[in-house]
Amino acid sequence: MSDSSQPQEHHDLVYQVSAGGSLSGDVRVPGDKSISHRSIMLGSLADGITTVDGFLEGEDSLCTLQAFRDMGVSIERPSTGKVVIQGVGMYGLQAPQKTLYLGNSGTSMRLLSGLLAGQKFTSVLTGDSSLIKRPMKRVSEPLKLMGAKLTLQAGGLCPIQIDAAPLHGIDYAMPMASAQVKSCLLLAAMYAEGETRLVEPAPCRDHTERMLQGFGYEVKVNGNEIRIKGGGSLKAGHIDVPSDISSAAFFLVGASICPGADLILRHVGINPTRIGVINILRAMGADIRYLREYVAGGEPVADLQVRYAPLHGIRIDEDQVPLAIDEFPALFIAAACAEGTTVLSGAEELRVKESDRIQTMADGLAVLGISHQVKPDGIEIRGVGAAGKLGSGAINSHGDHRIAMSFTMAALRASGAITILDCNNVATSFPGFAELVNSCGIRLAQRHG
Repeated sequence: MSDSSQPQEHHDLVYQVSAGGSLSGDVRVPGDKSISHRSIMLGSLADGITTVDGFLEGEDSLCTLQAFRDMGVSIERPSTGKVVIQGVGMYGLQAPQKTLYLGNSGTSMRLLSGLLAGQKFTSVLTGDSSLIKRPMKRVSEPLKLMGAKLTLQAGGLCPIQIDAAPLHGIDYAMPMASAQVKSCLLLAAMYAEGETRLVEPAPCRDHTERMLQGFGYEVKVNGNEIRIKGGGSLKAGHIDVPSDISSAAFFLVGASICPGADLILRHVGINPTRIGVINILRAMGADIRYLREYVAGGEPVADLQVRYAPLHGIRIDEDQVPLAIDEFPALFIAAACAEGTTVLSGAEELRVKESDRIQTMADGLAVLGISHQVKPDGIEIRGVGAAGKLGSGAINSHGDHRIAMSFTMAALRASGAITILDCNNVATSFPGFAELVNSCGIRLAQRHG
């Protein structure tokens, strides 16, 4: 279950970020990664031609694009951010001739596990050294309840082999609030006999439900309950991908902690299931305003203005955790600069991301001299306050793109340069990150160490 043609991995890109700098300007961060993934998946299964504007040209979403090309879908990229997908219909995918390599993308791995469970052929999914360490039982176990035939490695890890098997609907109470698990099961349910009913323990991002409805597939949502029947079809259309709030989060935090900062972020997705980072920063005292609100491709969007404001520590409401799960590395930097203590609980999910984000961030905060206490499900961070400074030193990001970008913003309040190791994977979600932050006033140099 291996493929010698898989890309070779390199872990030698180093960020050298000078202390201080500023953050101002009028910018647009790359397209939403979650929506970009789903646009390729559903566009490929639709009847007709789907066009996508604002597609994220990052490695993660490009892995999804390549996987569908490997299954016989014609996908063109006539210009940056524009994609044209010749849909093959619900049953038009072809058996891949090789293992599908998904790089660092947990979204690709988990969502494709559900989608491919309903196909008439065998497929094998693998990824890079980080992805093959991430838990997959959270999707394989409910998929097996639906009748799927999946073979995982020891410990419930990938590579995953998926063999053809008839699926049936299930009634499933999800043990965790996970958009990846929910989306995996919704995609499998399209191929299942009967109805699937999912119950979420707490709201999490709903891009899959919205996009399925946009493609004409009936999904019934009632509070935390989602119902979907198998046997439907998807109709091609146009998708306008908003800027990714997870990418905007680094700039929201950076401008909030940098005296004199005044930054406008254009066309940012403000889906209610994704704005935990804004809610939490505002609770800490951040000055974030919606300049213009509108709808693009069924998703709520706004231009955001963020200005420096002194932050204070808070106890983060647990109901905000699923709404900000990918943004906590950046929020930890906000907490380090705030007055008083910030307390996070109920965030066990951070332990099983691209890295153990609680421990990896804690290790980095320790290098910068920030007092903190790690807990199994969260962390307490004692900030330096508006007049304080963070320390300096070398941070190991452990290949986690969000860790690397978060500590880049920390340099705005550091007493000396911050060196961030193992930054290659920033390109998975935010191509052009270094160039954009430099254009806004942060001094970041890249080198291969």
